[in-house]
Parts: sequence; C-alpha cells; structure tokens
Amino acid sequence: MKAYLYILNTLADWEIAYITSELNSGRYFDKTKPPIELIKIGNTTESAKTMGGISITPDECIDNIEFNEGDILILPGADTWEEENNTKVIDIVPDLLTRNIIVGAICGATVALARKGVLDGRKHTSNGKGFLEMFASEYSGANYYLEQPVVVDDNLITASGLCPLEFSYEIIKKTNLMKPETLEAWYRLYKTKEAKYFYSLIESLNDN
Repeated sequence: MKAYLYILNTLADWEIAYITSELNSGRYFDKTKPPIELIKIGNTTESAKTMGGISITPDECIDNIEFNEGDILILPGADTWEEENNTKVIDIVPDLLTRNIIVGAICGATVALARKGVLDGRKHTSNGKGFLEMFASEYSGANYYLEQPVVVDDNLITASGLCPLEFSYEIIKKTNLMKPETLEAWYRLYKTKEAKYFYSLIESLNDN
C-alpha cells in the first residue's frame, strides 16, 4: 500500500499535519500489517512553497505514478487549485474512484473536485455548501452535500479545512492501518486533550 500526497503551491500545512505524521512514522500502526510508504507527488518535481512558507519537493511526478487498488491519494487545501497545472491530478480522480483507490480531499481540494463534477453524485462535505457554489460554478451536487466535519462515500473522503483531525481519522480508519482501539484512543486524545486517552493509546499498542 502506498499513500500519495499531492504537493502544490500554497498547500495548507495544518490540514495534512496529522495524517502525514502518522503515515510517515507508523508509530501507532498495527505491526501485523504491511508498512505503508508515503510518497510526495506533484505536477512536476519542482519545489512548491506551502502557506507557511515551507518548501516541499515532490519525490515523483504524477505522470510516473501507477496507482494500485488500496492506495491513497491525499489532496490538501490550497489557494492555487484553480491553476491549470493542477488539473492533471483532478482529471484522474474519477478513474481512481472506480478502481478502489482511496481519495481524500480537504478544503480547497473539494472545490477542484466540484469543478470536475466528482461531487455531483456522491455524498460529500466542504467548508460549506455556499463555499462550493461560490468557487465552483459547475457544481450541481448540492443535494448530496452534508453539513458534517467529514463525509465518507465509499472510497471518497471529503472534509472541511477546519477538521484535519477528523479527516485523518477517517483515512486511517478506511485503511485499517491502526487497530480499532488504537485509532479510537488516538482520536480521542487529540480531540479531548484528556490524558486518560494517552494511556489507552499506549495500552492498545502493548497488545500488538
């Protein structure tokens, strides 16, 4: 299994912080499961600068990627999704979804999917229904919009930019990379900030 993180200029750093940290470190993953590789991809392999001013260089160009069933494509929020050089990755999303590849889109990436028509027949969320209607004139999926932090429709996961934790939770849950009790303790720890969930988290790892 491989997880591909799409890199583009003005990428919203905070929206991918939880998921990339766990995918890259694997610190809480079920050790009986095969490891996952996190690969940064871009329209090119030229460095992009995040919203926080951090330069990230993609490991590989998207043209050279062969997605396989069970892989993950993570599309972060950014202010540059409307730029033509980012359409290539969005163009392949409909095909990926038919091949049981997990696609996670948060914040501005949901606008790019709306413009492509990906959300017109699938349950989804974003930063608000009006947000999609404002920035994606092609969008006609309002009847499928749910006012929730994150929505899972089969292998499509969409989220508000205010909900990176919930976004990460659903991606990890979909992959079964953590044992259920580990994932729940991990989520509750960051959600509630209560120390008891840290001990539950560590205890769940001892059962590996």
